[in-house]
Amino acid sequence: MTPDRSLPEPIPLYQSLVETEEIAAGSAELAAGWLGMGGTVAAFEEAVHRAVDAGGRSTVAVSTGHAALHLAMILTGAGPGTEVVVPAFTHLADVQAIVAVGAEPVFCDIDPLTLCVDVDRAAELVGPATRAVVLMDYGPHLCDHEAAAALAAERGLRTVHDAAHTFGSAYHGRPVGSFSDLCIFSFDPVKALTAIDAGVVVVTDEIELHRLRHLRLLGSDLPVTASYRNEKTWDYDAVDIGYRYHLSNVHAAVGLAQLAKLDRIRAGRQAACRRYQERLKTVEGVGLPPTDFDDVNPFLYYIRVAPGIRDDLRAHLAERGIGTGIHWRPAQLHTRFRHYRHGPLPVTEQVGEEIISLPLHSAMPEVVVDRVCDEVAAYFRRPGRA
Repeated sequence: MTPDRSLPEPIPLYQSLVETEEIAAGSAELAAGWLGMGGTVAAFEEAVHRAVDAGGRSTVAVSTGHAALHLAMILTGAGPGTEVVVPAFTHLADVQAIVAVGAEPVFCDIDPLTLCVDVDRAAELVGPATRAVVLMDYGPHLCDHEAAAALAAERGLRTVHDAAHTFGSAYHGRPVGSFSDLCIFSFDPVKALTAIDAGVVVVTDEIELHRLRHLRLLGSDLPVTASYRNEKTWDYDAVDIGYRYHLSNVHAAVGLAQLAKLDRIRAGRQAACRRYQERLKTVEGVGLPPTDFDDVNPFLYYIRVAPGIRDDLRAHLAERGIGTGIHWRPAQLHTRFRHYRHGPLPVTEQVGEEIISLPLHSAMPEVVVDRVCDEVAAYFRRPGRA
């Protein structure tokens, strides 16, 4: 069938910067034949460590961002009879990681500007059973990590910094990954940097480093030195619970190729976000992120519109080949999570009805951003709109 050239090229919500380097890196690992966790995984961990200026901290690569969250939650000691405070406006992965260890999530409201956890509201929800607080950075925003660290110190809590959106970003001049209690990254298929799928946990403690290495490999004490030489050994013992969460060399190789482009990816995404801001700032009815994008490597770009028109605007854009998303449906609205404790959630509820994610790619031409902006503006100029 001949393509209909009259239709514009679709603009997907996500598009990774996958070029010849990523393809060559993955192909080389396939040709080498060591497809499991090996030396390339070690190199990926070291590259992430350098990229985030982790210093005396350690980086442990795992299979997915959710695996990283689950293992971080185990390290907090959360389990049956304990609670973890988590923003209600968050990805399902955060909540499922809490539930997976047997703890109960307690849903907290978010800051109206950053859409990250409201630390004052979190403090109100901390009780005798609280073990940890999840700090989710959202889109182009970072949460108030200084206030969260002070709360954790005062109440004796662990913090899990979910930085799935902010790899390559900085907080008050400090790279994300260099200052948190427990920090996790995601390199899944749609993130700013992808490794096809991968996660990383950053820890401060040698004991937790060794435990993570056991947990990610079915609880075994298989010597990491052997694996990192692309060698197999049968000399190991099961010393802990564990999961099949280790990373493959193939994924790590793609991740390494992406890490080499971090500066270019970050600059491209910042430029696209700033172009959106400039083009959409005069469109009445569209709320924009209150940020300049200076210190972030943004995962997504969002706008906010009146709840009554969101679905109609998304349909308008879809008809014109433009993908959109909703990040996210608030956690307390999901059937599985409705019975968990929560505080007042007015900001979460409002944002959950207004938010729309627009396309953001790691190498996005201005003409593509302009086309999205033109269609958003056209929607709000339609006859009959007040």
